[in-house]
Amino acid sequence: MNPTRIEKRFAELRARGEKGFVAYITAGDPDLDATVERVRALEELGADVIELGIPFSDPLADGIANQRAAERALSGGTTLDGILRAVERIRAFSEIPLVFFSYLNPLFARGFDKAADLAAAAGVDGMLLVDMCLEESEPFQNILKSRGLDHVVLVTPTTPEARVAGLVAGGSGFVYCVSRAGVTGEQSELQRDAREVLERTGRNTDLPRALGFGVSTPEQAATYASMCEAVVVGSFLVNTFHEAGNSPAGLKAASSKIKPLIQAVKGI
Repeated sequence: MNPTRIEKRFAELRARGEKGFVAYITAGDPDLDATVERVRALEELGADVIELGIPFSDPLADGIANQRAAERALSGGTTLDGILRAVERIRAFSEIPLVFFSYLNPLFARGFDKAADLAAAAGVDGMLLVDMCLEESEPFQNILKSRGLDHVVLVTPTTPEARVAGLVAGGSGFVYCVSRAGVTGEQSELQRDAREVLERTGRNTDLPRALGFGVSTPEQAATYASMCEAVVVGSFLVNTFHEAGNSPAGLKAASSKIKPLIQAVKGI
């Protein structure tokens, strides 16, 4: 099977000796036109992978920033079909790797097989299924693999090593390593658990490790980048775009605040 866009991007980063920047935004916050333009802006700033959060009414793993973003997206009428059309629009100008960051319910509502078909056809490269448990994951892994979609798995500080081995065995693309127990959100200090979860993951897979949850300053981003292959930034981006406002001037202002984090990851 041909390498996915995610695999190609991490191979390119490895060849250049460069760390990756994975950017999370909630699709449809505040609307899908803004989502398309924010993906364009993030790629121009140097982001390597975009996680598109599929808005869900009960996002238990998300902190307040992403919960509110999901509420705004749903209130604005965002649907899976609309997000798929937005992905098609992105593919008209970009080959940046795109990952659906989703709870299972929005995909079950369509039928998981059908959702995977539609995602692959639109140009999605992988899925991160937040509430997918290891014991029930094999059928879903097979569906994703058969559509050429990467299955990005989550490893947390509380995941035992034997379970880490099982998770990463069914994963592809990269592994999202969670830096702390709890929900998403900005934090003022790095978590001591971060290095341990990275080491535990690295002992069980050669997949790139992307460390996330709580990165909100260039200093934190640089420290995270020194420990792994990529850094994930989500809540900071969601808050920054929201506070700057949905306008060309707001997009420019938000980009100026986001750029230093990407530069810190890249060592610029």
